[in-house]
Amino acid sequence: MEERPETNNKTYCMSEYDTLKRVILCQPQYMTIRDVINETQKHFKKEGIHIERALEQHDVFVKTLKDHGVEVILLPYHKKYPEQVFTRDIGFTLGQTIFVAKMATDIREGEEDVLKQWLEDEEISYYNLVEERIEGGDVVIDGNTIYVGLSERTDAKAAEQLQRLLNQFNVIPIPFKEKYLHLDCVFNVVSPEVALIYPKALTKEDIELFSSRYDLIEVSEEEQFQLGTNVLSIGNKRVLSLPVNKNVNKQLRDRGFEVIEVDITEIIKSGGSFRCCTLPLLREA
Repeated sequence: MEERPETNNKTYCMSEYDTLKRVILCQPQYMTIRDVINETQKHFKKEGIHIERALEQHDVFVKTLKDHGVEVILLPYHKKYPEQVFTRDIGFTLGQTIFVAKMATDIREGEEDVLKQWLEDEEISYYNLVEERIEGGDVVIDGNTIYVGLSERTDAKAAEQLQRLLNQFNVIPIPFKEKYLHLDCVFNVVSPEVALIYPKALTKEDIELFSSRYDLIEVSEEEQFQLGTNVLSIGNKRVLSLPVNKNVNKQLRDRGFEVIEVDITEIIKSGGSFRCCTLPLLREA
């Protein structure tokens, strides 16, 4: 893949933890568990999602980001896309390029077209990953290393395609137990030195790899179900996390992080938390 010759100040990401400046979200206006596509949804199928509460929580989330100097772009929502709140999955920004994902499930197919329309309106170029199945929740970036989770949503051919496109990066495939949906539900990098991990979902080899690179905060089974790994770093060791994940938050604070607690427990009923709900466009080192 050729790098674009021009530079811009609209898109650039090289990690999960540099200072977040611009991000895409989408309000959960039509959020519902229509077709069960993950374990969390299975648990909450009968209870359902209280839309007004989800919208209120999302508004607080957006305000918190804005209060911390982040420009928030809200994509238009559509009734036919009940999972639109999870903008991370429809793409990812790497360097100056936005990659638009190919969605794996029928219920989410078409969400990427809303993103592409916005990018075209803003005259922001993008790379369309149409050949192989990949979702942004399986892509975790740390400098020149890209971890790609292999799941029901992202296959090995997609990781191989990324490596061919990005020969200056090291793409490392990470297989994990598929019931956990995306890699960012069991592994997340929050600084150059620290990562969150749910070991039961990963292979012994990959746990050893992560241990050699990071100080690992292990997330319990209960806190994994509450998406304890799925925090959002906004830079300078500031992390958005759920108040209910007390152990994760304590461990982060013990390592010098500022933990900004925001309650989006209504939204996580559908299987995603802060990272899932955000598509970073611009991060500054």
